[in-house]
Amino acid sequence: MKRLSQRTLQSITIGLIILGVLALSLSGLLNQIVGTVIDPMVAVQGWFASRTQAIVEFFTMPRDVATLRQENLLLQDQVSQLQSELLAARQQLTETDILYALLDYARAKPENKYIAASVIGRDPSPFMKYIIINHGSDDGIVKGMPVVTQQGLVGKVVAVTATAARVQLITDPGSVINVRLEQASTDGQVLGSVTGDISLDMINPGVSLIQGDLILTSGLGGAYPADILIGQVLALESPDNALFQKASVQPVVDFVNLRAVLIITNFRPVDYSPLVP
Repeated sequence: MKRLSQRTLQSITIGLIILGVLALSLSGLLNQIVGTVIDPMVAVQGWFASRTQAIVEFFTMPRDVATLRQENLLLQDQVSQLQSELLAARQQLTETDILYALLDYARAKPENKYIAASVIGRDPSPFMKYIIINHGSDDGIVKGMPVVTQQGLVGKVVAVTATAARVQLITDPGSVINVRLEQASTDGQVLGSVTGDISLDMINPGVSLIQGDLILTSGLGGAYPADILIGQVLALESPDNALFQKASVQPVVDFVNLRAVLIITNFRPVDYSPLVP
């Protein structure tokens, strides 16, 4: 009987506990009690977890940093290689475009014979405007041959070796070219300068200069063939009471980025100096 009463008492106690828990749960008090008990435990667990993570990172960080640095170096090498390949592709494309443009120019003027050449050097003097090309007397290049691009007149050959030639640009201070103006229908001269600018000179004061008028070689003097484009009239520069009109000229050739040219090989300059009194 005593054992039976103890079991009954335990059963009743457990039942009362269950009923109490159910009552607390239904009333909402159980969540508050559980939260009050568990929150400190969760905080303690979070503290231990953060300290454990910090210790793990402390020991693994140097290895991770070294790995990241190595990967970063590899990526930088790959980027540099890709940039070099892209630059080479762009350069090759540009050279191809230039060659096609020169070929189109040569086809448009079939009366002339041409040799294409690359620019391999420039005069280091800031006062001299010359370029060096990679063709010379072995290729039939002789002194005095005109040099052009698809844009217009570059200059003329002034010195030749077996494998290279020196070209005086029209921007050189020693360059003097006889020209004609297309709309004004008059002759004049285009002169180079130490600054690399070119100007129009020796224009009759009675001629009305037109801004934007095309300037072409006249063929007078025998140094250049006629009708090669040089540039356009930019602005008048003639002072009052001047004997001749002058103007600044915008050349059509980009001399800064000049990379390839055409030499007109079937033209020979005329030397008429013995005929001049």
